[in-house]
Amino acid sequence: MPTSRRYLLATAGAAGLTSLATSASAGVPKDPAMDRTVAELVRRSEEANDALMRGDVDRYRALVPLTDDFTLMSPFGGTPSRSAGLTEEEWAAIGRFFRNGMLKQELVETYGSADMIVLVVTEHALHVEVGSLPAQDWSLRVTLVYRREGPDWLLAHRHADSLANGVTLEQAAELARG
Repeated sequence: MPTSRRYLLATAGAAGLTSLATSASAGVPKDPAMDRTVAELVRRSEEANDALMRGDVDRYRALVPLTDDFTLMSPFGGTPSRSAGLTEEEWAAIGRFFRNGMLKQELVETYGSADMIVLVVTEHALHVEVGSLPAQDWSLRVTLVYRREGPDWLLAHRHADSLANGVTLEQAAELARG
């Protein structure tokens, strides 16, 4: 069986994936270049999702380019989406889905290696209209996986859920049953 890039990243990269927030206190020297890269990805992520909450999908796409094998685990559940399946019409529909909001991002943790950076964030969408619903605040727990391809950092995976405020065991069981 041929060795894939994904397999190599999973086996070799995972061993080198360290918490960037705590690496200095754990005796691992801080890397100023990595710190700048992480800060830039955090900034781009917040700016892109803020634009998306206003329906500006073009700005979102310009700030957060996707890998060819990008996966999305949407906060609404269901089968994960893949970038290969996103048509221009679907991107336009995503832009129409969000209106008149803004986003503030809370950084929870970061992890990184030479070719991969993971951001764990809570996104706080403020007064956003989603679909046909009236404006309200939404908070999502989000994991973003960026992968370096050449000199660029591309979003390879996004997993979001709407459980930022927590649910009871019974509510979680009901969701799991569908």
